Amino acid sequence: MGKRKRLSADKIKEAKRDLAFAKLKNVPSSPRKMRLVADMVRGVEVFKALGLLHFSNKQAAVDVEKLLKSAISNWEQKNDKKAESGELYIKAITVDCAPMLKRLRPAPKGRGYRIRKRSNHITLTVDTINNDNKDA
Repeated sequence: MGKRKRLSADKIKEAKRDLAFAKLKNVPSSPRKMRLVADMVRGVEVFKALGLLHFSNKQAAVDVEKLLKSAISNWEQKNDKKAESGELYIKAITVDCAPMLKRLRPAPKGRGYRIRKRSNHITLTVDTINNDNKDA
């Protein structure tokens, strides 16, 4: 690795040091359904988001709630203190497509219809509210 590339990699690592994130891969639901839940909690304080997810009727909310708890735990491990109410918020949440399972369903006249079983990857980033104010 060249010197310039190493310096830029070190800058990226330093920027990510304060952030805590969690990833969930190959979730067996379509990205479109998961994005509805992700949009509901994006930018919200974490304990308010946990309440929203807990009482949501969507099945995808269960996966996002579990992921959010993991991200909070990662932040607590990184900073050696407990998360308090009003301190953390969801900085970014992205839902990306994962590989599709392709299956065939019998159709009339000896044909087969293709069924695409979609899945997704979720990345959730948690940050402190105070860090956001320092940058502005």
